[in-house]
Amino acid sequence: MTTKLMGEPVRRREDLRLITGRGRYTDDIGHGALAAAFVRSPYAHARITGIEVDGALDVEGVVAVYTYEDLFGPMAEPLPVLIPHPQLTAPRTGFPLARDVVQHVGEAVVMVVATDRYVAEDVCDRIVVTYEELPVVVGVDASRAAVHAVHEDVPDNVAARHHQETGDVEAALAASTHTLSFTQYIERSACMPMEGKGVHAVWNHDDSSLRVHTSTQASTSVRAAIAAKLQLSLEKVEVVAPDVGGGFGVKIVHPWPEELLVPMAAIALGQPVHWAEDRREHFISSAHEREQRQEITVGYDDEGRVTALDVRAWHDNGAYTPYGIIVPIVTATQLVGPYAVPVYRVRIDSVYTNTVIVTPYRGAGRPQGCYAMERTMDRIAQHLGLDRAEVRRRNLIGKDQFPYDHHLTFQDGRPVIYDSGDYEGLLDKLVALVGWDRAEERRAEAASRGKQLGIGMAMYVEGTGPGPYEGGHVQVLGSGKVLVSTGLTSQGQGHETAFAQIVAHELGVPIEDVEVTTGDTRRFGYAVGTFASRAAVMSGNAIALAARGVRAKALRIAAEILEADVDDLEIDEGVVQVKGTPGTAIPLRTVAVLSNPLRYAFDEAARQATQFAGPGDDSKPPVAVGDAPGLEHVDYYSPIRSTFASGAHAAVVEIDPTTWEIDVVDYAVVHDCGNIVNPMIVEGQVHGGVAQGVGGALYERMAYDSDGQLQNASFMDFLMPYASEVPDVVIDHQETPSPLNPLGLKGAGEAGVIPGTACIASAIEDAVGLRIAAMPISPTELYDLVRSPDAERVPAAIPGVPA
Repeated sequence: MTTKLMGEPVRRREDLRLITGRGRYTDDIGHGALAAAFVRSPYAHARITGIEVDGALDVEGVVAVYTYEDLFGPMAEPLPVLIPHPQLTAPRTGFPLARDVVQHVGEAVVMVVATDRYVAEDVCDRIVVTYEELPVVVGVDASRAAVHAVHEDVPDNVAARHHQETGDVEAALAASTHTLSFTQYIERSACMPMEGKGVHAVWNHDDSSLRVHTSTQASTSVRAAIAAKLQLSLEKVEVVAPDVGGGFGVKIVHPWPEELLVPMAAIALGQPVHWAEDRREHFISSAHEREQRQEITVGYDDEGRVTALDVRAWHDNGAYTPYGIIVPIVTATQLVGPYAVPVYRVRIDSVYTNTVIVTPYRGAGRPQGCYAMERTMDRIAQHLGLDRAEVRRRNLIGKDQFPYDHHLTFQDGRPVIYDSGDYEGLLDKLVALVGWDRAEERRAEAASRGKQLGIGMAMYVEGTGPGPYEGGHVQVLGSGKVLVSTGLTSQGQGHETAFAQIVAHELGVPIEDVEVTTGDTRRFGYAVGTFASRAAVMSGNAIALAARGVRAKALRIAAEILEADVDDLEIDEGVVQVKGTPGTAIPLRTVAVLSNPLRYAFDEAARQATQFAGPGDDSKPPVAVGDAPGLEHVDYYSPIRSTFASGAHAAVVEIDPTTWEIDVVDYAVVHDCGNIVNPMIVEGQVHGGVAQGVGGALYERMAYDSDGQLQNASFMDFLMPYASEVPDVVIDHQETPSPLNPLGLKGAGEAGVIPGTACIASAIEDAVGLRIAAMPISPTELYDLVRSPDAERVPAAIPGVPA
């Protein structure tokens, strides 16, 4: 059947619109609206002693100026802690506008609304805010020392102490043949989507309704937050995520202060109000991630098998904790990766600093966990003189051990039980793909050119598709068009294509007839959001269930019309037909018309459904009991727990010992996301993730000074890899379907970025023979390392040659 599209590399339908400038982003909406701008704190920690606005009020074009004193009701309360947790014992969030104290550079203090953005910015410059500077805490080490407190009522700076363990770690370590202890560090980074945040709000006074367009990953959640904070009925609030120019986690936070303040001003002023974040604002007032200090102790036997693992880590959560402690939880539970670790303890302190808040950035704690586990595997191999791939192989969970229970609790509050996988198969494919056994030949060839070559690998398991639910609505119109909607949002992942493929496959219609809408609460009001590699697993399965509901109804109606048994019917290319008898058929669009009994004929198609159009069964009501008019269905998918995707990456680096430039020359990926909807889209996700992985390993860092000033808050100073720095990626797929959902899917969105730091660190270490304990690493830092008398040499282990 030509409409069976699952697993096919269908070209992305949205690309033509997006790459030819026909996308519709928040900043494309509402030209002529009033413009908002913000006065933001220049200090990392200070008490507000006064705000003088008189000099700004006489500027032509100024419409309103808001400070904390202008907020009331729930708006005057702190922003919500979105994900409470019993171990988050000292949660703190800011206010929409700072009340008494600012806790990081960039915190919003005053909002100005004017006739245009130029006037609004000029007015901001005229507002005088006076501050009393307070001691500043920057970095996990300063926070741990607790000489100064970020929040007066949290003297130790600890927001949460997250602790999970299985077994008696001390006893297992004491009984281990070998133990190693070491410390490593990952610096703070950020995701930098092409489009910053943006909000446009319109208030309709006639029916007291509010429509908000916002660049978000969670439109239904923003809707709920706006309704709660502005004390509006939920049904009177509409939130639309138009085209979104990247999210990567920073846009999952809700509500951002601006998502409340802009609608508040629109209501108060009775005019549309618009705000678009500039790039410096994004650097200093959005969200960062990654920074962790990790102290690791591992026990193992003579064969390199892990007998016990103890991890003590400190996570920098910035000034506030609006997103709870999801990043530490994910680090803690994903750190063990694909390995059978019999005894495990992890303790992570999430600490406050006077820096921008930390929320998930693509990978969301997993790169840190993978870095800990994979560098542990490397150290075991080096200590025993074993091949690094062989040590991994000896510790892998066997494919006959699934489902595999780690006895940990994941970010969704459900058990960490791996549903399916073949980790040894991944490793075998990776070793072949990257040419692991030929590393010494390549090393010699590179040396002949004056380069130092190294190879590294890293494996991972990624929890994907966490609940609680997503929904889908599928409707067949009389025109034959199939409308699909889900509340989950899109930021460029290819949802329009993948969801259309699923519906075309399930319903038996041409993909060209399927139209997909995401992120519009007018079309679908109940959803959770796009994060944690959950779109395909959650909305994909919900849409598939909705399509199956439509298909069942269509076959039932068609069976009556064709006087055939339902089981004898099929749908192909949008036509319902008797199997093996194509001539006995009816178009699906006609079934859609007949599914809605009509009194009035509005057009020729509707005429077929009126009461005198043909014979009917007068012993039955026109609409059966329990049925509804129309050929449409809504369904929801709610998983019992997350699915667990997996993969393995390898990197080959060449280093110039003159400049110490690090060049990633080869990169191999083997990826398992269960059944694949569209391999082209999956590979695109992997490519994008690898680019961010390279960035996290070699370039991206947020450089704060001791006063909490971000020193590289522009694209002139914050480095990201260009296309010239991202290697060609070779990809192999492995499919181990998940038994937990109807389509057998696992997530794919974050896989590409997770192992990047670990495998590139391993490759650099292999090239220079010196311990790499902190990432990202620059050529300057590598230069300093190789000349440091304190640099730790590592024993050489030849890939592919077990000792």
